[in-house]
Amino acid sequence: MSTDKICSENAPKPVGLYPHARRVGNLLFLSGVGPRIAGSNANDSGIPGLVLDHNGNFKEFDFEAQVHSVFQNVRSILEASGSRWENLIDVTVFLVNMKRDFHTFNRIYAEYFKENQPCRTTVEVNALPTPIAIELKCIATI
Repeated sequence: MSTDKICSENAPKPVGLYPHARRVGNLLFLSGVGPRIAGSNANDSGIPGLVLDHNGNFKEFDFEAQVHSVFQNVRSILEASGSRWENLIDVTVFLVNMKRDFHTFNRIYAEYFKENQPCRTTVEVNALPTPIAIELKCIATI
């Protein structure tokens, strides 16, 4: 069975040596997707709603902006792969602060998934590779 590697110009570059997604048969597996803006890299913030001081401490933080951005990045990767938002079948959510962010995420998630309701798992993690508060791991059909 052949697998196709997919990279999207409309999503931020991965922070390691991996593609945005891989197609296997009619399934699409997305690598972890964060909220960074396309064209930014791991060394600059490029994170919506986040302003850091010269020591890397948060000066401004807007979790809602990160959620909307991560959904846009997932959508961009899906479309570059020949899939679409409605084809998502499984979403794993990684939150850095479950207590602070879960209810906000759940509210915004419900806006994006009124019709299509993929399976979902939400877990809290200690940290992510860049100063982001959320990352998604998704599976879709093509």
